[in-house]
Amino acid sequence: MTEDEIWQVIHARRLSVAGLLDELAPADWARPSLCAGWTVRDVAAHLTLQQMTVRDELAMLLRWRGGGMDRLTADAARRKALSEPARLTAEIRETAAARRHNAGVTPLETLADLLIHEQDIAVPLGLRREMPPSAAAVVATRLLTMRFPPPLPSVRRVKGRRLVATDVAWTHGDGPPLEGPIATLLLTIAGRVSTRP
Repeated sequence: MTEDEIWQVIHARRLSVAGLLDELAPADWARPSLCAGWTVRDVAAHLTLQQMTVRDELAMLLRWRGGGMDRLTADAARRKALSEPARLTAEIRETAAARRHNAGVTPLETLADLLIHEQDIAVPLGLRREMPPSAAAVVATRLLTMRFPPPLPSVRRVKGRRLVATDVAWTHGDGPPLEGPIATLLLTIAGRVSTRP
């Protein structure tokens, strides 16, 4: 995918997430997401943080109490989650077409956040959201090959397996095959789906 194509998918997925959030009942916002330890509201708040400026990121670092990048990210999301759900949804929708990504990451990490976190919200609520296969394949390759930011710990779980998508021309790795739709493989790579038979 070209960078322009990546941004077009980001735009579409932001609108899709906003539409998903529009469907939620008030109680749904407090439900656990697929992202361990995060509520649906935390995940939605996290997705608004894709628009942070360098100044915003510096302010976030000044509030950091230590404990690693994951803890910093979770703290920032939970602070933002104090906003009303309607405000979080509006921010995602209002910034859908913005072509800004946080310092230290590429547009592919922005796309990965959207593809994975949309499922983090939808799946535990029993809602179905389609994931564009070609975009999921590009993100899966990125997660499996990136060196910075550091790869997700869950990437180690698929090491030594040959991942084979059944709905798009995509494979990665060597070893015993692990086959499935690219969306399922991406969620496996991201630690949302177990690799156990």
